[in-house]
Amino acid sequence: MALKRMDNVLIVVEDIDAVIGFFVELGMELEGKGPVEGKWVERVIGIDDVRQDVAMLRTPDGSGRVELVVFHQPAAVRGAPVDAPANTLGIRRIMFAVDDIDDVVARLRAHGGELVGSVERYGDVYRLCYVRGPEGIVVGLAEELG
Repeated sequence: MALKRMDNVLIVVEDIDAVIGFFVELGMELEGKGPVEGKWVERVIGIDDVRQDVAMLRTPDGSGRVELVVFHQPAAVRGAPVDAPANTLGIRRIMFAVDDIDDVVARLRAHGGELVGSVERYGDVYRLCYVRGPEGIVVGLAEELG
C-alpha cells in the first residue's frame, strides 16, 4: 500500500486564538474550531481525561492543513524553549510559498511575527526567510523568482 497524502501538521498551543489570527493573516482559512474530548480521543493519543479545543486551518488551494490544539486538561508540556534556534532537534518550521514575501512579513508583524534572521535570495530561484510567530511557532516563507 502506498502513502496517499499528508493531511495536516499538529501544533499544540496555549493561546489558540492568537495563533489562529497569525495563520489567517498568513492566508490560511479557518475550517472550524471546537471542543474534542471523550474516550475515543484518549485512546488515540494515549492520554486519559483529555479536554481540548481543536482548530483546523487550510491553505487556499486546499492541499495543506495545520491543526491547532489547546489542552485544557491535562496541561500542555513545553518541550523546547519558545525561541529555540533552527538547529534544535524536532520540527522547526512549516514552509509556505507566498506571492510577496515583504508584504506577508509586514502583515505578520501585526500578529506578533518577527524575522528570525533576514530575507535572503537563493540564487535566481527564491527569496526566503523564517518568521517566528506567537508561541515561538516558526514559519518559512518562500517567494519564487522569475
